[in-house]
Amino acid sequence: MSDYYSLLGVPKTATQEEIKKAYRKLALKYHPDRNDGSKEAEERFKEVTEAYEVLKDEDARARYDRFGKEGVKRGGGGFQGGFDFSDAVEVFMRDFGGFGGLEDLFGGGARRRRGGPTQGQSVRIKLPLTLQETRDGVTKRIRVTLLDLCPDCNGKGAARGSQPQTCSQCGGSGEERRTERSVFGQFVSVAPCSQCRGEGQIIADPCRICHGEGRARIEKDVDVEVPPGVTSENYITLRREGNVGPRGGPRGDIIVLLEVEEDERFVRDGNHLIVELPITFTQAALGAQVAVPTLDGRSRVSIPAGIQSGEVLRLKGEGLPDLNGRGMGDLLVRVLVWVPGRLTPEQERILRALQNVEDPAPETISKES
Repeated sequence: MSDYYSLLGVPKTATQEEIKKAYRKLALKYHPDRNDGSKEAEERFKEVTEAYEVLKDEDARARYDRFGKEGVKRGGGGFQGGFDFSDAVEVFMRDFGGFGGLEDLFGGGARRRRGGPTQGQSVRIKLPLTLQETRDGVTKRIRVTLLDLCPDCNGKGAARGSQPQTCSQCGGSGEERRTERSVFGQFVSVAPCSQCRGEGQIIADPCRICHGEGRARIEKDVDVEVPPGVTSENYITLRREGNVGPRGGPRGDIIVLLEVEEDERFVRDGNHLIVELPITFTQAALGAQVAVPTLDGRSRVSIPAGIQSGEVLRLKGEGLPDLNGRGMGDLLVRVLVWVPGRLTPEQERILRALQNVEDPAPETISKES
């Protein structure tokens, strides 16, 4: 692992605000839910979160600056028993957990309860949205494939007439404690039991249907409420609606990845929409009333006389809503003066007559003087 400052891309003199901003940007980039479950991205997400967790704490940062990673490996501000992906997710959720009308940004993946079954893994699904739906908000019903309780053993994993047995190695706690010594003293680490894998129970006679997993595959319809103003950077997390864990473990989440489809008419800039409007030279010179596309259809905009190509007109409130309810964006109309590629004889005659009476451009005057 690299130096914590290098991982976050900040200097050693960085302020807390700079550290926080750098971490949030990297966490959004590397979270595996945005990288198709990539193990490499998951590892990077864990590394930058560990770096952030140390550097955001003044005492832990001071120990790190003095002793390096050994100074924060255990104890206050450190990571007893190691720093895993669940720890990283919880750190992110603690400091950046929710925004606007959406649920928490990230699901927690599979977590293990001490002395109990593993939590089910989160399910990731993609939900396409039109630009219109992001403006108004929408509720969509989607079908997902999930792991549910096995109907034969009711999630226990044991065959009918038998019961799971308490693990003899950990006594049902699901944990093994190890003592380690370092230059900073003696530390006790806790890890999942190697025999029962942290569950505290052993299945001696597994279910014939699910082979001891306690789960069966089903299809289920779920409703996803999408609030107005979302972008493709946003998630919606449906808490405890994902896969059930092995042998009756708690459910994971359903993480809905929003994908806002492009609209060929507009370019989105935050809450604003940008549209390019070609107009003729005479409309630019004389002014005009011109129709422009909007999400609701078409609206009319006044072109002031003498407008220059590239200037922007603003239609208030014709953009997209702010996710946090702080008003509407605008429709920005970028005017482009259209020049015909070919002229009719009549058009050429009129333009040559205009050429004889029009004022020269300022740059022409400066070149001739």
